[in-house]
Amino acid sequence: MNFQETTEEIKKHLPEYAEEHLEKSKGKNQYVCIFCGSGTGSNATGAFTVYRDNYYCFACHQHGDIFDLAEKTENIPRNSVVQHLAEKYHLEIDFSTEKIKKDFPKENPEIKSQNEQEENYTPFFYGANEHIGETDYHRGISLPTLNHFRVGYVREWQHPKNPYSPFTPRLIIPTSESSYLARDTRNYDDIPENQRRYVKSKVGRVHIFNEKAIESGDVVYIVEGEIDALSIIDVAGYDSAVGLGSVSNINRLFDVVDKSEHKPKFIVSLDNDSAGEKAQNALMEGFGIRNISCCVYNPCGDCKDPNEALMDNPEVFRHSVIYGIENIDRIVDEYIHRDEMNRKVNYDSQFSAKVFLSDFVDGISGNVNTEVIPTGFRELDDILDGGLYEGLYGIGAISSLGKTTFAMQIADQIAAQGYEVLIFSLEMSKNELIAKSISRNTMQRVLEKGGSIQHAKTTRGIMTYKRYSSYCQEEKKLIRDAVRDYGRIAENIFIREGMGDVTAEVIAEQVREHTESGHRPPVVIVDYLQILSPKNERWTDKQNTDNAVLTLKRLSRDYKIPVIVISSFNRENYSVKVSMQAFKESGAIEYSTDVLIGLQLKGIGSRNFDTEQAKSKNPREVEAVILKNRNGRAGEKTAFNFYAMFNYFAEAKYDFTDRKISDNNISAVSDGLNLFLDGKDRERL
Repeated sequence: MNFQETTEEIKKHLPEYAEEHLEKSKGKNQYVCIFCGSGTGSNATGAFTVYRDNYYCFACHQHGDIFDLAEKTENIPRNSVVQHLAEKYHLEIDFSTEKIKKDFPKENPEIKSQNEQEENYTPFFYGANEHIGETDYHRGISLPTLNHFRVGYVREWQHPKNPYSPFTPRLIIPTSESSYLARDTRNYDDIPENQRRYVKSKVGRVHIFNEKAIESGDVVYIVEGEIDALSIIDVAGYDSAVGLGSVSNINRLFDVVDKSEHKPKFIVSLDNDSAGEKAQNALMEGFGIRNISCCVYNPCGDCKDPNEALMDNPEVFRHSVIYGIENIDRIVDEYIHRDEMNRKVNYDSQFSAKVFLSDFVDGISGNVNTEVIPTGFRELDDILDGGLYEGLYGIGAISSLGKTTFAMQIADQIAAQGYEVLIFSLEMSKNELIAKSISRNTMQRVLEKGGSIQHAKTTRGIMTYKRYSSYCQEEKKLIRDAVRDYGRIAENIFIREGMGDVTAEVIAEQVREHTESGHRPPVVIVDYLQILSPKNERWTDKQNTDNAVLTLKRLSRDYKIPVIVISSFNRENYSVKVSMQAFKESGAIEYSTDVLIGLQLKGIGSRNFDTEQAKSKNPREVEAVILKNRNGRAGEKTAFNFYAMFNYFAEAKYDFTDRKISDNNISAVSDGLNLFLDGKDRERL
């Protein structure tokens, strides 16, 4: 993989990294914030939330990716963090370009400055080994084995690189002349909480424990910890095991194997946890590429690791370890056969239509009562086979054509039917959105109740309180009634304002919070696509937009909800008919949406058409063109009269407000509307 591919792969390990390095708090994927400490209060509820490949603290607004988190938690220099994580998760990284070499220089263990020279701890090891009898913390391992590897004990050990660290009793396990593991010998419950993360402290550059076994052993166990390797060695001989020290050191092991002319047979026996399983797979893949005989075998029974098995029942453990060595060829053959069968089963379970068929039938029967959600525009709903279904909907238009107003009117009309709507407003404030809805309601009330259209109010007329002193009683009553109308649907509308930190992943997480708080899965509206925060500052705008669209698409699929995303057009499309071409600058939206709707001025593209003149009309004549409809009719359009002053779209087929209206004939207009609206529509209005 090239450098960028590797870094993207590393980012996917953020949830795993957080689980290992952060303190869990209440809530799914939530931890104690390492920046502000949120999550340590009486309720233990953390605002630090980890998503698939980024994190965000809703208390202190710190955000970043796995590289930022590793730099903070492990105090790793920025120019080393990529390689550190690549090694941790067994990924190769290509440092072939000069820019990458400059920004992230690869560490070369052969080249060190004078300040980085490795220290020789051999005298320290001999001195500590002389005191091994002063502790009974031998973990079931015999003294001859401990002495052979110069394992020692220090009653008051302090980290040589940290003069401010406390003095603690430690078992000293050398891993090379210049490195060792210092393991705290106190009972875990007796260790102060702020010291528990340092129970196992490494000193010096990482080395594989007992790597000489690879040069001399015939069958070699690969285990995680140094204590685990000592446990196997104690029952099977000095060249029977190596210890990785950490599952992140697999590449270091392969470096040793590749340099060795002798190739023993290997038994992989890592800890029984998720990290161990991933490392096991990486080891088996690496040995397979090298055509080296290996297998996975567990000599520990129900115990977590070899040392636990040794302490639980030494004799049973010894027999299990020896059995693995003596029967290595048969175990390898069985493993290969079992692995082939598992690959077939896994492949079938992922891709076989036969496996899907049962779920498919169950899904159909489970959708018997699934409701289509009408938009409230009757002609549009007819084209869309009744309204909105599960899927991603895109709405695009040039500026000032009312794409936000159109989507918000749909939101209100959906909420009026009892469905919940979650709006992510990245540009307008929630007050402005509410004012637009109330403005629309004043217009609708004028039409319904037969008032004067001069009394209807604009958004600014609603929001500017100093104007209220000049309003007559009828206007004030109209506003009060419009507010009351909005109040009837407001409980179904939820607005999240953008703070410059809303990514598509944040939207997905907040939809999860919405549903987990007891609400129904909502219709989601995102206003608008181009100002979503980038997931990755290093990506191009198109890469970030593509990621956002695909994330929102997955969101619609995972929660089986309509997700409506608003998109702007570039200026090249201001004087031509709306088309799929207009969405090309919006990344994957052209391909990933289920329904794509473009708003355009009526008559645009015709000879001598004047865009500015058409936009100056009141109402503006607008058409909604169905550019794409994955499971329905495409290519059709429906006409609207857009009253921009009052944030109101009226379907032209049913609209009478474009006739000249006066105070004298407003009642006739209202009567005419009632003839075309059934009881349910009138009730909604």
